Amino acid sequence: MAWVSALLSAAGHGGERAAQVAACLRRLKTPATDEADGERGRVLLEARPTWYVQGEAAGLGPVTVAYERQGSGEPVVLLHGLGCHRQTWDPLIPLLTGHREIIAMDLPGFGQSPDLDPGVPRNLETAMLWLGSVFTALGVERPHVVGHSLGGLIALRLGQAGLARSVTALAPAGFWTPAERRYTYTLLHATHYGVRLLPEPALEALVGTAPARAVLTGTLYGRSQTCPPQAVAAALRTLQHTPAFKATLRAGRAPGLFTGDIPDVPVTVAWGTRDRILPPRQAARARAMIPQARLVSLPGCGHVPMLDAPELIAHTILTDFGSSR
Repeated sequence: MAWVSALLSAAGHGGERAAQVAACLRRLKTPATDEADGERGRVLLEARPTWYVQGEAAGLGPVTVAYERQGSGEPVVLLHGLGCHRQTWDPLIPLLTGHREIIAMDLPGFGQSPDLDPGVPRNLETAMLWLGSVFTALGVERPHVVGHSLGGLIALRLGQAGLARSVTALAPAGFWTPAERRYTYTLLHATHYGVRLLPEPALEALVGTAPARAVLTGTLYGRSQTCPPQAVAAALRTLQHTPAFKATLRAGRAPGLFTGDIPDVPVTVAWGTRDRILPPRQAARARAMIPQARLVSLPGCGHVPMLDAPELIAHTILTDFGSSR
């Protein structure tokens, strides 16, 4: 519960922000009410249409994935990170749909996608098989793939497997040292357990105030003050109810999550300079392994740059489309 401890610590120090956080904590048992300024009140998420597609690779059985599809042009598949869901891409999608057809999906066991059958191995080789079958079911052949963190690692492997026309990987997982992986896992476990212990009234009260949001999201975002309450609430609720979280972390302990090169596919690797989950020094390792990759630094961005700087991320993606395809 790293962020919970940080929140309590902040409330115990002086200053206006600490006083606001402390006041927020005192209000946790107060029924939430809607207010026009948006700083307090129940956080409601807009209902939205969801489609489901089923892929079936030989020997694996069916895999069902929830997705949204909008825009026109060459297809671009968006893959989220661990403990996230497809709505993570919401700030970015309106900036892309005028140029490309965007398919944002929930990976199995995240968001609205059911988890994998217990008999399906949770490894990257198997993921290539069922993702290839999902692409076929969606009617897209070798789409452009943009992935974040876990999704970035998957996107790179899709490029290796010949299933992606281009790859844009935002802070892809798997380029850590053993010590860095232990550090990352400690943060992720602490956040997951802390959020699961957070009652719904407390979650609503905390995300409704800017100081508490800053503490809650400081590990993930480089510009936490810009994070909308709805996005923070949705992210925390998804993390609370993610059946695939632990199994995915266990699978991530496998050695050599990414090895080799991607010689025939345009690759961009982008990394936030304020990433506290996967430190930006890991970008150099990715570039060393994929020498022709375009390496992009994202100034001031944390681990989830789509929320920190959606315009910058959209520009990074669309520039790559224009320059290398």
